[in-house]
Amino acid sequence: MIVESALMNPISRRLPSAAEPSISALGVSRRFGSREALSDVSLVVGPGEIHAVLGPNGAGKTTLIRVLGGLTTPHEGTVTVLGEDVASGTRFLRGRVGLVPSGDRSFYLRLSGLENLLFFARLHGMRKRLARERALAALAAVRLEDVPKQPVGHYSHGMQKRLSVARALLTDPAVLLVDEATHDLDPLAARTVRELVLELGRRGTATLWATQRVEEIRGFADRVTLLREGEVAFTGSVAALADEVPARTHLLRIGGNGNGNGTPGARIAAIRQALGELAAVDESVHRPDEVVLRLANGAVLGTALARIAGAGVDVISCRDERPEIEEAFIHLTGRS
Repeated sequence: MIVESALMNPISRRLPSAAEPSISALGVSRRFGSREALSDVSLVVGPGEIHAVLGPNGAGKTTLIRVLGGLTTPHEGTVTVLGEDVASGTRFLRGRVGLVPSGDRSFYLRLSGLENLLFFARLHGMRKRLARERALAALAAVRLEDVPKQPVGHYSHGMQKRLSVARALLTDPAVLLVDEATHDLDPLAARTVRELVLELGRRGTATLWATQRVEEIRGFADRVTLLREGEVAFTGSVAALADEVPARTHLLRIGGNGNGNGTPGARIAAIRQALGELAAVDESVHRPDEVVLRLANGAVLGTALARIAGAGVDVISCRDERPEIEEAFIHLTGRS
């Protein structure tokens, strides 16, 4: 996906050792007036790791990104990136940290996408030839190579978001801070951005990926931190986050097999009797031949299905009513 000749030859990349985290935030707090945007937030991101930060609006995701990028100073706590204290504001970090903000208004709308990238590449100290190589490669990486001379003011919002990603790639960053990169992107463009991040991760780049799109982190993020009103509600693997769901919900389409359970009502009664406390069963509001199955904590879906079959009821289909990660997000953030 990324053009090897330009983007994959680092200018002066310094990656931390395997034992040294790329990002370390310990006990970070940040207040705006009387409102505490972050309260005692800690997380560690290792080289090559993609660490997702989930949370609803106002949870503190953007503030955390700004603190890690040195744009906002925390009131308490310490932050180090690539072994350097962010508070010191050293020039060492400027070319090694790529930032994709959620609302980017820093582009010059009358200039083309290529001219904007050339401008920022030159700010990083690149010579003209290298700046042009990097800019063209970055445009190609985010699939904007067909509009390099089009003014950014004519770009759609999604195209401007992709241009923000391209700018973050210019210096082949060792750390990538991404805030809602795929919020307004179509599925293909969103997948392109995630593939870029995965490729960078394989090369050792650490990524902090802030998002509300809980469905995109499965199979993408290595670890996840969930923020709720500025506090850490969960941190761990994506699989562990799914395990936080208190009860799992499935939608079953059922039919009889000739054992006397001819009507939907009779089948539901037979299912309830067979399952007992293993699961709660409700009628579906959509179809008479569907039931909503809510497994109790520790219950196994296969065991429930076997009991249903033993009661003389066929299960024609079974699917999650809602993804488990979404259930965990709602449960841990207190949203209904």
